[in-house]
This record gives sequence, C-alpha cells and structure tokens, in this order.
Amino acid sequence: MTDVQGWIDNEVKSNDMVLFMKGTPAMPMCGFSGQVVQILDYLGVPYKGIDVLADAAVRQGIKDYSSWPTIPQLYVKGEFVGGCDIVREMFQAGELQDMLAEKGLTSKQTAAE
Repeated sequence: MTDVQGWIDNEVKSNDMVLFMKGTPAMPMCGFSGQVVQILDYLGVPYKGIDVLADAAVRQGIKDYSSWPTIPQLYVKGEFVGGCDIVREMFQAGELQDMLAEKGLTSKQTAAE
C-alpha cells in the first residue's frame, strides 16, 4: 500500500462520513460534488470533505482505492457508498437516510412519507 493509499484508508476508516470531492463543502468546484454536498447538508449529518483538486496523488489515489472512476465519492463508516448519481438516487428513495440511521448517524430530515 502506498503512502497515499494508507492516508486515504485512514481517512475513510477514522471518519464516520467522508466525501472525496472537487472543492470543499463550502465551495464545491463541480456540479456533481455540489449536489452531494447539498444532500448531506440538507440531511444535517456531519461529514468531512476532502478536496481532491488540492493533491493529484489523492485525486488518482481515491479512484484506485475504490476502483471507481469518478469523483465525488462518499464513504460511510468505512464503506464506499457511491458517487453523485448513486447518492442522489438513494436519497430520493429514502435509502440513504435509512442507511445512516442503521449506522447510528442521525439526520435531521427524513424522506417524505
């Protein structure tokens, strides 16, 4: 495991929720990252945003780590959830909220019943 892979592995496993994204939660630098930030902010769940644009090694490293070609990438309790489309579809179906609740991460919003 390279140093970058070890660092990524540590970030994924030591944070309840981490989003590898382009830009920061306060200033996303692409629409897809922005959509995931909007969903997570709406749910009110604390998460760590990591800007892959700040380090080319991290940008490539996270793709290698997950075997997933695109960014953003969301991890919850060490588990890869997916990118923008998957997160959005899970949110709209209420599955993301259910998963967070199962993992003990409370959100302030639930899907419309």
